[in-house]
Amino acid sequence: MIPLRLFLGALLLCGATLGAFAASAAPRPNIILIMTDDQGYGDLAIHGNPLLETPHLDALARGSATMTNFYVSPVCSPTRASLMTGRYNYRTRVIDTFKGRSMMDPSEVTVAELLRAAGYATGIFGKWHLGDNYPMRATDQGFEQALTIRGGGLAQPSDPIENERRYTDPIVFRNNRPEKAKGFCTDVFFDGALDFVASAQRAGRPFFAYIAPNAPHDPLHDVPPALYAKYKAKDLTSVILGPGKDTDAMARIYAMVENVDENIGRLMARLEAQRLLANTIVIFMCDNGPASLRYVGPMRGKKSEPLDGGIRSPFYVHWPARLKAGTASDRIAAHLDVLPTLLDAAAVPVPAGLKLDGRSLLPLLEGRSAPWPDRTLVFQSHRGNRPVPAHNMTVRTQRWKLVHPTGFTRESPAADAPFELYDLVADPREQNNLAVAQPEILRRLRAEYDTWFADVSSTRPDNYAAPRIVIGTDAETETVLTRQNWRVPDTGDNNREGTWLLRAERDATYDVELRWLKPMAPGTIEVRAGQVVRTVELREAADRVLVTDLRIPPGELAFTATHRAGKMTEGAYHAMLVRR
Repeated sequence: MIPLRLFLGALLLCGATLGAFAASAAPRPNIILIMTDDQGYGDLAIHGNPLLETPHLDALARGSATMTNFYVSPVCSPTRASLMTGRYNYRTRVIDTFKGRSMMDPSEVTVAELLRAAGYATGIFGKWHLGDNYPMRATDQGFEQALTIRGGGLAQPSDPIENERRYTDPIVFRNNRPEKAKGFCTDVFFDGALDFVASAQRAGRPFFAYIAPNAPHDPLHDVPPALYAKYKAKDLTSVILGPGKDTDAMARIYAMVENVDENIGRLMARLEAQRLLANTIVIFMCDNGPASLRYVGPMRGKKSEPLDGGIRSPFYVHWPARLKAGTASDRIAAHLDVLPTLLDAAAVPVPAGLKLDGRSLLPLLEGRSAPWPDRTLVFQSHRGNRPVPAHNMTVRTQRWKLVHPTGFTRESPAADAPFELYDLVADPREQNNLAVAQPEILRRLRAEYDTWFADVSSTRPDNYAAPRIVIGTDAETETVLTRQNWRVPDTGDNNREGTWLLRAERDATYDVELRWLKPMAPGTIEVRAGQVVRTVELREAADRVLVTDLRIPPGELAFTATHRAGKMTEGAYHAMLVRR
């Protein structure tokens, strides 16, 4: 990968400076990219949902151009990596959602970096999920302003313990500093985005706002109460496809979805009032399918599954200045295509040497009859420290779909798991498996997959090694390590012990505060930083321990913090390293 400074230098050499853009005849569009979390294709009224009310999303859809066969990854971090880079997530070191497997290599070039280099104000509001520590934070990857949550979301292992799993009045991070917000989390993120838009407008700068709420992702205990009461009063059994018919959970999910809808209405009204609506690109999409078996339109499947219900997403692009409402293309497209599409729309050239897997969708969104050869898209996600060939994957062409649905939670597929082949033109619900009837197509798609896997797996040396968290820099003098980003052995799924992989940039001394969710019994606390070992006796039960004056030399190291009491061991839930 060519260093970012060379890419940005290439932008300047090819004339992509702020002054050059300002001299162009047409003003550059503003960009707002909205991606919700675990909202499936069927969680919109306009897609036929008979019980959910999404009037503002429906209006956005009717006023937009759209890609009707738009795909994302089966789970969220892989989608977010591809969205930000225009590349398959396996090129970026992001292969899963936790345990150090969702940290993006800092050498990856993001759409925020490219737009910022071209003069755009850049801001993120919500979920980043590509690294919580330097040099992988959103602010390290091109975002000037960030109002974010750590890791996979609120109430997850990276969330501050003091947040107490709140979605309402949560602790969020403004440019990496914690602050107590007021209101439901989705409202907080849209508020932040609206303030950012107003600030960019006052400064006379085009803007790129990435709004990524963590709703309607679980847990479901804290949702907007009035909307919850509204859906609780409805009979929701018809939209629940799985066993159990948990209508209470469904009411809570739909309450969060309608809250997103209300915020989109608020956003569109503000853009119109500020006379920004015509030349602002507003994109709506989802990060994966729904987390439960529920209505997904004319498909089947859910989050983590390579069936269409798990990987199809809405993709609405509202841009009245250039796109005609109702324009639709059925060509297959994906999250990989968003970066090149936005660069094309903003007249920002792709730097020479930057390898993209996506292509600009702008000709299709404009309804032009531009050449568009058939393409092959591949999506794969499963647990584990390394991808396993052909495990929980799909290969999609315009007509055919090869599926190997071997189970996301398994680290390796069952030996006898069959491949499935579907003609999606004739069989959009993926019910008639043609693997036996069409052996030549099956062989061709498997061969294309093998070529793809070899290619993405050889992007860089040690392609699937986790990036290292960097300490000892002025960019992050307080580093919070959480179970979100620790590594566990290649085999097993130990949730009680793990190792953080660090690189110390300088010889420095740290105070280390260790935290657990509950008091630990009397015993010992052992802290290891490479060859440096410190043992502290815990004389009485406690949920936090301070280890002072820990000197860490420069270089790569493994860091562990472990409580031992008898035969029981448990790693720290959080470890804060404060450099002196």
